[in-house]
Parts: sequence; structure tokens; C-alpha cells
Amino acid sequence: MKKITIIGLGALGSHAALALRNAAQLKLVDFDKVEQKNTLAQFHTRMGLRRNKAQALAQSMQGLWGIKVETAPHKITNDNVDIILRDSDIVLDCTDNVEARTCIKAFCMRAGIPLLHSAMSEDGTFAQVVWTEEFEPEKGGGGETCEDGENLPFHCLVGSMTAQVAKDFLDKGKTRNLMILPSGTSPL
Repeated sequence: MKKITIIGLGALGSHAALALRNAAQLKLVDFDKVEQKNTLAQFHTRMGLRRNKAQALAQSMQGLWGIKVETAPHKITNDNVDIILRDSDIVLDCTDNVEARTCIKAFCMRAGIPLLHSAMSEDGTFAQVVWTEEFEPEKGGGGETCEDGENLPFHCLVGSMTAQVAKDFLDKGKTRNLMILPSGTSPL
């Protein structure tokens, strides 16, 4: 079975993991802890409060669907990126900072691992799902977009579209880039 590694389990990554739970073996990567505000817009529950996001999400998936996933409760850095990502068939970058995106992109390009970026503007008015060849980390949005639950339907849409693009690649070798607005999607 193919392995999808999802880095960043906030508003986009947690919903992508939810949608990909039956598509492949999952590896969840995040160093952050679940906070109360996360439960409003991310696929995290109050039971996971103060726990690592990767481990809390893995426990939720195990409890809800009996799905076991691998976790890496670490921050991606140049020192550990090889260890964390080397066995991936595809990587989904759902992080919200340039440093992590740059590190992930550099490693995946060197290793020849397909990399799909999912990013939302800070104001929540648009998002991108873009393969690495077209993605510029410094222009990919960033910052927190999930302080409240106001954009929850949009987070779910972007996470689902990220999952669908990744699944299309695994199943058919098909790549596509999307610009996503709260009102719908369009090819890039």
C-alpha cells in the first residue's frame, strides 16, 4: 500500500487526513499541541487538548474507524527531514510557514518524492493546492487561518480537494493545480 505523509495537521492537514483515511497508509507529522481554539476549525477534539496533534489525530482515527497511522510528533528541520520523509510515496505539505515549506520542498526535490502543497491565505479568501513545480513557499499564504470556526466549511473543502488531488495522483498518475475560493474551484 502507498504511504502518504501529511505534514501540518491544522485546518487543512487534519481534514485531508480525514478524507484520505481509506486511500493509503498515512503518516502524520506535526510538532504542535492541540489547543481549544483548534477544535473550532480543525479535525481535533477536546479529548486531544494539550496533546501532540499527530498523536491526538492518530488516536481519534484509531478510535473512530480502527485505522492505525504512523506519527512523527516533531518539527520538520534540515536535521530530521530525511528520517521523517524518506519512506513516503507522496508528501502533502499543509504547513503554514516558509521555513518548513522550504525545507520540505528541498528534500522532496532531492529525493524525487512527489510533493503537493496545500495553502490558504491568512484572510481565508482563497487557497491553493499546487504541485511543487508551481509552488513558491514565500507566496503560499501562511499564518493562522483558524482562530475561530468561521471558515470551517472552507477548511473542509480545501482539505478535501487536497485529498482528492493526492488520490488522483496515486490512482491515475494525474496531477493538477487548483485555486480554491469559498464559492468553488478553478484550475491554475
